[in-house]
This record gives sequence, C-alpha cells and structure tokens, in this order.
Amino acid sequence: MIRAVISGMGGYLPEKVLTNFDLEKMVETTDAWIRERTGIESRHIAGSGETTGDLALKAATEALESAGITGADVDMIVFATTTPDETFPATATKLQAAIGAKGFAFDIQAACSGFMYALSVANHFITAGTVKNALVIGAETLSRIVDWSDRNTCVLFGDGAGAVLLTAEEAQGTIADSGVLNVILHSDGNVRDMLKSSGGVSATKTVGTIMMEGREVFRHAVTNLADVASEVLNTAGLTNADIDYLVPHQANIRIIEGTAKKLNLPMDRVIVTLPEHGNTSSASIPLALYAGVKSGKLKKGDLLLLESMGAGLTWAGGLIRL
Repeated sequence: MIRAVISGMGGYLPEKVLTNFDLEKMVETTDAWIRERTGIESRHIAGSGETTGDLALKAATEALESAGITGADVDMIVFATTTPDETFPATATKLQAAIGAKGFAFDIQAACSGFMYALSVANHFITAGTVKNALVIGAETLSRIVDWSDRNTCVLFGDGAGAVLLTAEEAQGTIADSGVLNVILHSDGNVRDMLKSSGGVSATKTVGTIMMEGREVFRHAVTNLADVASEVLNTAGLTNADIDYLVPHQANIRIIEGTAKKLNLPMDRVIVTLPEHGNTSSASIPLALYAGVKSGKLKKGDLLLLESMGAGLTWAGGLIRL
C-alpha cells in the first residue's frame, strides 16, 4: 500500500516577541496570572506588512529544502488558516506561485484543528494515488484579530507558521510503517458560539475579533481530546503504551497536562512549545513537530499521537510514525 510519509519540515516565527511583562503595560493582567492559568510566557507577533502568506512561505521553503526537492515537485498544497491574506483568492495559491508549484492549491478553515484537517485531506489524496508530494501548511497571524483590550483572550494567541511535506512511499500496511497511520476528525456546530469571531464577511462585513467562553471551551477540550485519543488508538489496534510522544495543540498547559495524565504519559514525552509560542491555532502542531525534530527529541521511527480542538467546535486526532 501507499503511505504519506513526512519527508520534510519547516517552521517560522516572527522576530517580534511579546512577553507577559509587555502585556502588563497594555491590559490589566500580570505575568503570574497568565503563566498560572495558561502556561504561556511569551508569543511572537508578525511585523507591519508581514502576512500569513509571508510566514508560510518561509516555513514551506525550509520544508522543501529539508526534503531535498523544489516547488516544481509539489503536486498539491493544503493551507490551513483562520487568518488568510485576503478573503479570496486562497492564500495557498499565493504560496503556490511563490514556490513555483504546479498541480493545485487551496485553503482549509477549521480553526485550531485546521492542520489536522489539512493533514487528513492530503493523506487521502496521497493514499489514493492522486499525488506524490503534498505540502501541508498551518499558518496564522492571529494578532490581527485579537482584541487587545480583552485580557481574557489577548494573552493567549501568537503568530507563526509550520509546514510538512508528505511524500507517497510504498509500505507494508502495518502499524510499523512510517507515515500517517490514521486521522480522525470531528465537529459539533451546536456549540459553535462558545469560540468565534465577532465579525464575518457576509454577516457584518468586518473581520471581527476573537470571542471565547473560556470555561466552556476548557471543559469540552478535556473531554473531546481524551475521547479522540482513545478512538485513534483503538482504531489502530494500539494502546497508550505504544505512543512514544504526544504532540498536542498548544492552547493551555492544563489541558495538555490533563490529556497526558489520561494517556499515562509523563510530561517528558509530550512536546510543549506553549510557553514560547502561545496559541498559534492551525500552526501550533506543525510548529511543535518542527521544534521536536530540531531539538533532537523526536527521532526516526517514533510513534506520535497528534490532537487538536478549535472553534466550530472541531477536534481531531491522528497517528504518525516518523
């Protein structure tokens, strides 16, 4: 059979760093309050004129270089973002032109679960034999839609981009294979209003800012992430003991710790970038993957459990062997 194997990775964070101490001067909050409740210490903020597409291009370029191919070898681009450069066309097509890719490119929007949704789509195209190389991007400039006067949300989010190149490779069809082993997606539109933007092209003709019912989102996250983790493992015929590392969406340290505890995983087997990155939405998982590999913590052959939850509500889980 064919597996979608990660052949390259890239990541990019804007130069500007906004610390909790900087936020103390902007809104009524404290470094201690933010760290205690979220685990975040700083976040990166895109510069003036620096767009989501610009961040993605830098991450994508590194991913291609690490895979040893050029843009001309890329058959498809799936670009996950909540903060596209323009309402249309898709930011993916801008990236396609910038790297000289052929084939096709499109955006996908599932908020913080966007990368997992994009990964699933690309995996299906590859395993169906439709494409050989798929570039999967998660990139955001959330600082553009944050209400900087809302202390409950402005402390959470940051900007960044992560990219993985998936390449079709022949495999045995067992759990020992390298590549994407499974991805499971969920959503529940009945609770969509607990995390949303205050604006929209059709509804208000504005972009809007992030609005969140924090306690309710937290409650759903704890339940949904534990459930999807079990579902992913059961579907693959695996147990918690088979996981080498958990690579979660970086939203809140309490959620991450709670999920690790339910999986019986010590925190040294969890990739955590939250303190330095904040919540970068669709970029958080690919950035965490990238950081784990760059640091040498994640190695060839490791079995990774990925999971995320975001607005929609959407949530997802998946297994990848490096």
